[in-house]
Amino acid sequence: MEKLLSSSGAAAAVASQGQLPDCFVFPADRRPPASTAAVSLPVIDLSGVPPETMREMAAVCEEFFRLPAEDKAAFYSDAEENPNRLFSSTIYEVGDQRYWRDCLRLACGFPVADDTNTHWPDKPHHLRDVTEKFFVATRGLGIELLRLLCEGMGLRPDYFERDLTAGDVIINVNHYPPCPDPSLTLGLPPHCDRNLITLLLQGDVFGLQVSYNGDWINVDPVPDAFVVNFGHLLEHRAMTNSAVARTSVATFMMPPMDCLVGPAKELVGDGGQPQYRTVTFREFMRIYKTVGARRDSVEKAFKI
Repeated sequence: MEKLLSSSGAAAAVASQGQLPDCFVFPADRRPPASTAAVSLPVIDLSGVPPETMREMAAVCEEFFRLPAEDKAAFYSDAEENPNRLFSSTIYEVGDQRYWRDCLRLACGFPVADDTNTHWPDKPHHLRDVTEKFFVATRGLGIELLRLLCEGMGLRPDYFERDLTAGDVIINVNHYPPCPDPSLTLGLPPHCDRNLITLLLQGDVFGLQVSYNGDWINVDPVPDAFVVNFGHLLEHRAMTNSAVARTSVATFMMPPMDCLVGPAKELVGDGGQPQYRTVTFREFMRIYKTVGARRDSVEKAFKI
């Protein structure tokens, strides 16, 4: 509980003193400044998730983080094997620095009616109903996007369905409290995602940056829209600010741990040689963590 309070419940007190605890301060070479440019990502209207469903999800997540610390205490856990938990100040790399973030992680099986063994927070009382409604709609959008991707790549439409999307859908509700000195810390480090597809409900507060041509570019928030990221192709990070809290909702679709992941035979072609190894998703996750979640490191680790 000390970790949770250090980055969330006590953040207001820390900010009022104008001091950032040393454990959150990163060396300058690990927090390169962003470009002054901002990018408006291309918007594709698929009408996949009703705007009210997105707004309800954003609202209930913000409500959760506004709860008194004692109402969230029982759900706090450092145990990574717990599918549903609240945790804080994660360390992603070797070192003592911590990221200025609290995270509520929620796992949903599919169909939702079959997911009866997962523990959920008691408050807000409508959190589970809103989240499951959001989950069903967002997963449906993810499947539609993957089908469109298959069409563009020349794969059969259902290539990514069945095993490759049979794992739990994970929802990370990332909460970044106001920070006394955003120039010294990060909300999340530069990283690529480890799952099949990510749909990020960015919220209306700036904070997302993407790596582009050697620079870190600010991504303008778009109301009632998702930022979509396929696999580990896009490297991104989260920044903090000193004025207001920021809450984002990331939905991850992924395979089960024993599923084999590797180059599609249709893309390798007859007699062709794959450029990357085929491994179980469990092994992929292990190596991803070992090499530090950076795009180039992950790609290099699996290249033949």
